[in-house]
Amino acid sequence: MSKPLPYEMPTFDSVAEHRVHLKQRLAAAFRLFGKFGFSEGVAGHITARDPELTDHFWVNPFAVDFSLITASDLILVNHEGEVVEGRWAVNTAAFAIHSQVHAARPDMNAAAHAHSIHGKAFSSLGRPLDPITQDVCAFYGDHAVFDDYTGVVLDIEEGKRIAHALGDNKAAILRNHGLLTVGETVDEAAWWFITMERSCQAQLLASAAGTPVLIDHDMGLLTQTQVGSHVAGWLSFQPLYEQIVRAQPDLLH
Repeated sequence: MSKPLPYEMPTFDSVAEHRVHLKQRLAAAFRLFGKFGFSEGVAGHITARDPELTDHFWVNPFAVDFSLITASDLILVNHEGEVVEGRWAVNTAAFAIHSQVHAARPDMNAAAHAHSIHGKAFSSLGRPLDPITQDVCAFYGDHAVFDDYTGVVLDIEEGKRIAHALGDNKAAILRNHGLLTVGETVDEAAWWFITMERSCQAQLLASAAGTPVLIDHDMGLLTQTQVGSHVAGWLSFQPLYEQIVRAQPDLLH
């Protein structure tokens, strides 16, 4: 793989090369989730569709903290929930949710879900985010609310309902549960989760202080096209990737 320019998305000469890149990005995303405090026991997962076996996805091993995950720790799971590569077990909830999201969204190659503090706090309100900042406009008209809660997601039928609620959006707020984001790349899906969590925090803070002034509809739509594209999501992740790799290079192995 030739080294890309700073703002150029990579291309690959082989499936093997693509897979190594994908697993390293996935490991970096987990380390960042750990750094930002998105861990909550064994909850949370990020998945990436395999570039060759497109009905399989790579995911974090069950009960391993985000902050410890390396590329070689990741496990490959097939469409029946069986681990076909790796030495760890798979989180049942990860398979129930992500298998159905990947099946429903062939245009998206990655998905992220975690029980982050502000995301789950905001999810208890059962409502979408308001356009109160430039950053949150990435989700303006492009996120859904799954307005139900039936316990830990252990059944693929519940995963199907979540995927249906997500629809064609880049993100969903799962009521009383947390956030879910998707992307064409691991980079994009991880960035949408990070900035959505921060947007939940910003709205909770602003609402506690007073009544936020909303960005008007037309300007919200315009801003969404400026900060909410696939490329914008991918690009916004790059500084974080460089930061975590320099600080924790062992994640690549």
